[in-house]
Amino acid sequence: MLNKEEIKEIIPQREPFLMIDEVEEYKPGESAIAYKEVNKDEWYFQGHFPGNPIMPGVLITESLAQTGAVAILSLKENQGRNALFGGIDKMKFKKIVKPGDTLKLEVKIIKQKGPIGIGEAIATVQGKVVARGELTFAVV
Repeated sequence: MLNKEEIKEIIPQREPFLMIDEVEEYKPGESAIAYKEVNKDEWYFQGHFPGNPIMPGVLITESLAQTGAVAILSLKENQGRNALFGGIDKMKFKKIVKPGDTLKLEVKIIKQKGPIGIGEAIATVQGKVVARGELTFAVV
């Protein structure tokens, strides 16, 4: 299990844009499972939406991307580098994520050639899929 400080040793994101709280497990270059506790004090709930807070789909996607970055950037040859979005494909949002939810974020690297790769990403809350898709990344 990695806590936030240990996550920061692998990926460059910092508060308020660090979107994962802990990593349950990871296999460098292959996969990662992380969690995000969605609380009512998140910065984005001030405007999305007042009186009806909903986690934006783009931030769920970013949480998944950071999870995948843990898998990719934990490889020895990628330490100190960054993983950037190259594309988002087939991303579907199935359920609303609200304060009090715990996002389970799972990313499996399904293809990689040189610095470019694709991760299969799934976000769930209490075992129900809230988002899934493919994330293309570039290690720079």
